[in-house]
Amino acid sequence: MSWTDLARNGRILVVDDAMENIQILHHALRDEQEVLFALDGEKALEIALAQQPDLILLDAVMPGMDGYAVCGALRGSPRLQDIPIIFVTALSQPEDETRALEAGAVDFISKPFNIAVVRARVRSQLTIKRQADAMRELSLTDGLTGVANRRHFNDTMLAEWRRCARAGMPLSVIMIDIDHFKLYNDHYGHQAGDACLQQVSAAMKGCAARPQDMLARYGGEEFILLLPQEGAEGTRVVAGRIMDEVRKLNLPHAASPTAPHVSISMGLATAMPPLDSHDPSAVIRAADARLYHAKQTGRNRLCVDLD
Repeated sequence: MSWTDLARNGRILVVDDAMENIQILHHALRDEQEVLFALDGEKALEIALAQQPDLILLDAVMPGMDGYAVCGALRGSPRLQDIPIIFVTALSQPEDETRALEAGAVDFISKPFNIAVVRARVRSQLTIKRQADAMRELSLTDGLTGVANRRHFNDTMLAEWRRCARAGMPLSVIMIDIDHFKLYNDHYGHQAGDACLQQVSAAMKGCAARPQDMLARYGGEEFILLLPQEGAEGTRVVAGRIMDEVRKLNLPHAASPTAPHVSISMGLATAMPPLDSHDPSAVIRAADARLYHAKQTGRNRLCVDLD
């Protein structure tokens, strides 16, 4: 089985200060999952941030930062808090298991290892994790287009606004509207309209190349693109790329008074988030006002300012 297949089955981080325990667990799991390891708590947190494992097997008793402290740090991190943790320990009293579960662990494995039990519990937790991830993805994704939904956008926008404020970096948004989409639906039918939304959103999403960029369906035929740490000039380049990609689709729109093909209008806005502001709505309103201006002045264009 290739490394890609192993990673697809699950990426496990084993954290234990005893190399022999790591070797035992690696041997038990390596045929089904990708296995990473760390010998101390600090390294475990570093690897977890970089590799985003699907499950962590965590020794409770370690010198320095013990398993409970590692568990607390994981649970306190927005990026790591959803990773399930199985405590692995030689401690066997009921209060030890209770302490592990109260710390945030999802399961408890005692040493010495029963390999069959280890494999079964790992498989079980990975299955639960995949189901939870799938449900989370459904709750954050627009069902028709597959891009982020408005709720996901709002949460991410606030987090990126605060991050850009701390870093002293700009944040930009692009509001996008498919021109005369109601006329498109009336002329071609709603099934064709759904297909149009899917094709246009896919073309736009391909222009948001960085991991932190987010395209979301904002409502109906309106979309919004979040560009953290991107200034006005870079945002204009992205908007131009989006306009070109939608034109390349060359989707006929016989009912449009603007163009013979499906076209879009865009409003762009950039802000430098201040540290004392936790409300990013002003930059969204600015982009929306420019989108309105683009639509009022002919559509099939982008608007950067209102002059």
